[in-house]
Amino acid sequence: MHAQTLRSLNAERRTRRAAILVTDLANGKDRLVREGDVLSGHLGEALQRAFRSGKSGTVEAGGGSFFLNVHLPPPRIVAIGAVHISQALAPMARIAGFDIEIIDPRTAFATPERFPETRLAADWPEDVFKRRPLDAYTALAALTHDPKIDDFPLKAALETGCFYVGALGSRKTHAKRLARLAEAGVTDEASTRIQAPIGLDIGAASPAEIAVAVLAQIVAALRSRGLAAATESRAA
Repeated sequence: MHAQTLRSLNAERRTRRAAILVTDLANGKDRLVREGDVLSGHLGEALQRAFRSGKSGTVEAGGGSFFLNVHLPPPRIVAIGAVHISQALAPMARIAGFDIEIIDPRTAFATPERFPETRLAADWPEDVFKRRPLDAYTALAALTHDPKIDDFPLKAALETGCFYVGALGSRKTHAKRLARLAEAGVTDEASTRIQAPIGLDIGAASPAEIAVAVLAQIVAALRSRGLAAATESRAA
């Protein structure tokens, strides 16, 4: 790998952006492909699949063989609300390979005793995001039912391009939420990205079941990133 390519790759990793080092096995030449670059042909399709799966490996495309060394940022979940659902979600998320952080300014709820071995911030989301910004490899789940706590991170997640944005609450509650977000400048198109009621529709009732539904929806969102765009590209 050339020194400049290595520097470029390290720069992408530091800023939590996905990239793939593509090496032509016939001549050893390599190049760095960043997520969001325009990709075409069979190699482009293979790269898109690799960005979704996160798996490195050899592919055959255009009469050549290429090794794809995939570098994806560790996916993380930011849960707004130190609630019962978050208590169940935290250990599940870790088992599934996600970093997870719980944010809640209500210090009576955001305690290490309730969330052992979990990154916890007993602070307002807007203050936490100044220290640890959201990004495209973050899933945000708003779980407090309190607009004063939930609305700002939802707006921030949509603006940042988080790969998943979900919010707890009934359809009636969500309609009121959408009205508030519209007043705050969120477009109707952006608001449609919010998964609400949160989680896959599996009939979940208990906090643990809802956590399962939320985590499953987050995994589906992570592994389908860019899929719609790829399908449209093939159909064109």
